[in-house]
Amino acid sequence: MEYTYKYPRPAVTADCVVMTKEAVPRVLLIKRGADPYKGCWAFPGGFMNMDETTEQCAIRELEEETDMKVSELYQIGAYSKVDRDPRGRTITVAYLVIVDHPTAVIGLDDAAKAQWFTIDALPSLAFDHDQIMRDAITYYKIHFSQAL
Repeated sequence: MEYTYKYPRPAVTADCVVMTKEAVPRVLLIKRGADPYKGCWAFPGGFMNMDETTEQCAIRELEEETDMKVSELYQIGAYSKVDRDPRGRTITVAYLVIVDHPTAVIGLDDAAKAQWFTIDALPSLAFDHDQIMRDAITYYKIHFSQAL
C-alpha cells in the first residue's frame, strides 16, 4: 500500500566531520564539484537513501566522496534552519569521526577534491557548515580533548 501525505516532506542529508587526534587537529573537507556552492569547501555528505539510516548515509557518503572507510561516528546534531540549502527544505544530521592522523583521500563522486586542513586554518565553508564545524569542535573538546 502506498501512502500519500498532505504535508510536505523535507529532504534529509548526513554530513561527516572527520577530525584527527593531533595536537592541532585537522579536518577533512571536500571541494564541491556541483552546484550549489560549486568550488566551495564542505564536509563530505549527501542525501539519505530511503533504505538507510542517517548513520549509514554518513558512512556511505564519506566513502563515496573521499574513499575513506569508517565504522565509528558520533552524532553532533541535527540542523534544520529553513534556508540552509538553496535546493529546498533540507535537514541534515551531522556526525563526528575521529581518526589518529590524516590518511590518503581522493575526491570522488561529486567531490572535485578532498583535502585535510588544520582547524586553525579552515577555509570558508558552504551551507551552514561553519556552524556545524563550531559545534564539532565543542563536541571534540568535551569528549576527546580539553586541549583545544
